[in-house]
Amino acid sequence: MFIQTLITEPIHFFRIVVIVIFSITLHELAHGWAAMSQGDNTPQQTGHLTLNPVVHMGKESLIFLCLMGIAWGQMPVNPSKFRSGKLGNILVSAAGPLSNLVLGILFIVLLKLFSLSGLLSVEFLYLAARINLTLFLFNLLPIPPLDGFHIFSEIFPQLKPLQYTQFGLFAMMLLFIIPGFGIGISRIADLFIRSALSM
Repeated sequence: MFIQTLITEPIHFFRIVVIVIFSITLHELAHGWAAMSQGDNTPQQTGHLTLNPVVHMGKESLIFLCLMGIAWGQMPVNPSKFRSGKLGNILVSAAGPLSNLVLGILFIVLLKLFSLSGLLSVEFLYLAARINLTLFLFNLLPIPPLDGFHIFSEIFPQLKPLQYTQFGLFAMMLLFIIPGFGIGISRIADLFIRSALSM
């Protein structure tokens, strides 16, 4: 389990926990800000326009992160209030993954700027870029309740009924059971980072 890393590699453990909490918090805030821009004040009414990770992730997610290295978050929105309807739902759903993409690129830029100066830890910046790009790719999978499903189900409405079935739960469990799935996504992120650093 991930918690064992606390004993074997405590610095690595805390780096991952800090980066994941920071990244998920901004991911959820991006959803909230996008929803507000579409005329939905639900994030504000529910007190979710905050940097407090407990509000976005909940105690269960934070505990699961420390134990298993897996976490999640949520941002309450009301699509019926979106001004742009279908487009609004796509924009709000895409805002979270795009925030991780932007963070990933930002950390790559910082990695290129500070790798020679020694002002910031190269390992930390690389890990932050890798985690955010992995979150970006993972959340775009067209599986409920991931953001990718909400995006693709607006483009292909025939997918919408799947969100009311056990398909999402089954697919998510299957993904975590498949050997090397997570490593595969991380390797794609690694490839992107190395390509960007070589430019």
